[in-house]
Amino acid sequence: MAKKKNLARDYVWLKCTETGDLNYRASRNKANMEGPLRLKKYSKRLRRHTEHVEVRK
Repeated sequence: MAKKKNLARDYVWLKCTETGDLNYRASRNKANMEGPLRLKKYSKRLRRHTEHVEVRK
């Protein structure tokens, strides 16, 4: 019997606040999290860590 997919997880893209590039894809738990996801991630174009914000494609 096949397993059911986890319906509480949602995939979102992380967009760099300085360049506007979509660099990463992340999953988040819709049930537990409120507000947009904000993470410090590495930007390849700027070659340093910048803040990335969740966007839906």
